Amino acid sequence: MASPLHGVEHYENFPVASWLMPARLRPAVIAIYRFARHADDIADEGDASNEARLTALAALEADIQLARAGATPRSTWVAGLVPHVAAHHLDWSRFEALLSAFKQDVATHRYADVATLLDYCRRSADPVGQLILELSGQLTDENRVLSDQICSALQLINFLQDAAIDWRRGRLYLPLESLAVHGLTEADIDLAANRHQAGQALRDCIAHEAQRAQAMLAGGAPLAARTGGRLGWELRAIVAGGQRILLKLAAGGHDPFASRPALERTDALPLALAIVKLALRPLPAPLPFSTHPHR
Repeated sequence: MASPLHGVEHYENFPVASWLMPARLRPAVIAIYRFARHADDIADEGDASNEARLTALAALEADIQLARAGATPRSTWVAGLVPHVAAHHLDWSRFEALLSAFKQDVATHRYADVATLLDYCRRSADPVGQLILELSGQLTDENRVLSDQICSALQLINFLQDAAIDWRRGRLYLPLESLAVHGLTEADIDLAANRHQAGQALRDCIAHEAQRAQAMLAGGAPLAARTGGRLGWELRAIVAGGQRILLKLAAGGHDPFASRPALERTDALPLALAIVKLALRPLPAPLPFSTHPHR
């Protein structure tokens, strides 16, 4: 999703090095996101074979092992991480978790249930938030739980945004169990993609998954008050951006096949107001939202 803060570049939903990020952390943040973006592109972009993609990702893993051992990595993407990992005592295993998720992207295009989808999010999204907390010296057990909720929620929102795009690329991130609960099959997804319009049952399914993402986002929102400072404002902007996408998805009838919800210039004022509202009245933690697809 686009950031209202005009970050330097983006990796999926996460704004990078906006003016709200402390200046001393921006070089490290940019290096982290460039690594993640590069690895994600290996898994997703271009016409390379699956074998070639996995080989390239394995090479990045080998470079991380070199860096761990104090040797010089061959890849500029990993080499760019080395000084920041050393300066901020970052955990290399978080980068390995990202690579694990990207390798999964190459071969896994369906998810049986919410639990397996969230397991993917824990490796594809959550490590980024953990690294930012680590950089800022605020990676406590409590903060990590809240950060993971935000990051996984943003990943789920991105999946809902891009449902039509992902389907055209042969991928489906709506859990198959959730589809079945709503009486749906993959044929219904294909029909929606071809008609550029989802049926009512599919829109109900998407609405239910959006509710799950909203509950997780609200659950993680108190992290902004816990971290405070510029990072707290950055987190409020991220949460507000996710909420805004969900509002636009709902306004479109929960039908991303008809129109992909995205942030635009006209969203700047509503986002600013939402950020202030989060600061004045932080969202309370909601009642636990079951990961089971039944209502």
